[in-house]
Amino acid sequence: MEQHSMIIYILLVIIVTNLIRVTPMLFIKGQIHNRFVRSFLYYVPYVTLAVMTFPDMILATPTPLPGIIALLTGMVAAWFRLGLFPVALICCVVTYLLI
Repeated sequence: MEQHSMIIYILLVIIVTNLIRVTPMLFIKGQIHNRFVRSFLYYVPYVTLAVMTFPDMILATPTPLPGIIALLTGMVAAWFRLGLFPVALICCVVTYLLI
């Protein structure tokens, strides 16, 4: 790839990323009072993380079964209010033992 086109691609990514972050600030001036919009904005990061994480948990193993069992084990551990690090550690151990 040429150096010139690489710089253009990087600048394009910078522009698009900043437009996505700056545009809401231009249109929303004050506090958001709508309960639906507030709850939607509250859960967006969690949904985005889940959408990126769950398929990789299942597909990271040679077969999907250890990933599915580790996912279910992690859900049970999280249900019992364990922290992020213990849940991740439990999932890793379960996956390691099943592979």
